[in-house]
Amino acid sequence: MTVTLNSCTLSGIEPFLVKVEVDLSNGLPRCQIVGLPDSAVQEAGERVRSAIKNSGYDFPIRRMTINLAPADIRKEGSGFDLSMALGILAASYQLPEGSFSDFLVVGELGLNGSIRPVPGVVAMASVIQRIGLKKMIVPVENLQEALAFPDLEVWPVASIQDAVLIALESRAPVKETISWAPDESYPLDFEEVKGQEHAKRSLEIAAAGNHNLILIGPPGSGKTMLAERLPGILPPFTFGECLEVSKIQSVAGVLRKEEGLSRRRPIRAPHVSMSYAGMVGGSSSLRPGELSLAHRGVLFMDELPEFHRDVLESLRQPLEEKRVTVVRLSGSITYPADFLFVGAMNPCPCGFYGDFYQNCVCRPTDRLHYRRRLSGPLMDRIDLHVEVTRLTYEKLYHPEKPESSRQIKKRVVKAREVQLSRFGKVEITNSKMNQKGLEKYCKLSPEAQELLKRAYEKLYFSARGHGKILKIARTIADLADSKTIEVLHLAEALQYRVLDRNLLHE
Repeated sequence: MTVTLNSCTLSGIEPFLVKVEVDLSNGLPRCQIVGLPDSAVQEAGERVRSAIKNSGYDFPIRRMTINLAPADIRKEGSGFDLSMALGILAASYQLPEGSFSDFLVVGELGLNGSIRPVPGVVAMASVIQRIGLKKMIVPVENLQEALAFPDLEVWPVASIQDAVLIALESRAPVKETISWAPDESYPLDFEEVKGQEHAKRSLEIAAAGNHNLILIGPPGSGKTMLAERLPGILPPFTFGECLEVSKIQSVAGVLRKEEGLSRRRPIRAPHVSMSYAGMVGGSSSLRPGELSLAHRGVLFMDELPEFHRDVLESLRQPLEEKRVTVVRLSGSITYPADFLFVGAMNPCPCGFYGDFYQNCVCRPTDRLHYRRRLSGPLMDRIDLHVEVTRLTYEKLYHPEKPESSRQIKKRVVKAREVQLSRFGKVEITNSKMNQKGLEKYCKLSPEAQELLKRAYEKLYFSARGHGKILKIARTIADLADSKTIEVLHLAEALQYRVLDRNLLHE
């Protein structure tokens, strides 16, 4: 007898329906799994056998073939265990005929028959309705992920016995639904940062237009403190962005399962020892890396020149194209990587070049070598270059209370609303304008046009740098609620681009 159940596999973050076909026939007792399985799937036979026997059911002593169709897609992970076990029970007439034919079944088995969580349930649940199914069996720990989809009937199971009760119609689906709302709380606030008004302003512009930036200053000047507070002024999640981020985090195994969905924009801060594969994703299973885990959030890289050269250069594609392609022997995957990049660095190896309070001890060649660790093409892709200076004693003990993140966020959200009415899509911001957008929306006043001409001829900007100046000026004008880019807006934008000439490339 042949029984077919539905399960799911992932290619990157994209789910694919897998038909689990179980056939029992006469012959020497043997369990063979076919359909391009990886080693984890190949080992499922022993896990399934022990789980069925230890759950009080009979494991058939017959020739058994389990096919995972379609056969040309590689099957990875342990999520097929439960569907295989239920298929074997149905094929050996221990379950009613037709059991689970209209279900999507995922779950890893323990040897005692318990069911363990699997990654990627958010992605799997998002595709189930497109393939004509409405019922899903998931491990108990994955329940909140599946409940994010209100039209889906979900049965959580902790053991094989729980799943068998579903076939006997002794268990009803969970009726609970989770109400989705973005989490706008953030533990770090800009009102804790004394002084640094210039740097705070640059972070506000970065958040308003989704512009990448780099903070340059001596140790202890507050670069990390500023960058860590950036997510607190970003606009709230939309439901679509939440699903995108939750799918990536679920596949990577970093989603908090008790919440079901990620309700707060992510911030990722990889260590300087991060490898190329850890940054872009990959390994044997083509899992997403830090670039994709920061999708719709912030990627903060402290001590930027200390990262390996190949890791730094891996930023070039996602900063420009908002995606990253991972190629390995097992295949090729493209992940989304639309993040707000924030880098932080010292101006020289000792950290005190240009500091008013401590002399730099580096040789000119040492400073030049240090700064050239960041290539010209990479720096050209970073919109804002910001100097962060050491605080004076007076500013550190200034009695005036700094602006809170809530106050800054109001202006950021208002500027984003202007961009939404301009472009019609929440994911398109000023930083993503194409050439047609620059010509249509970046109208300069005559005085601003003359200033841009003089700056272009004197500072030798590239064509990409010229476009970024216009985008930054457009964001500054949006924050000022101005339809035209005036000379003050352009002048402020220009001061955020000169550092890559007079500081980083002496």
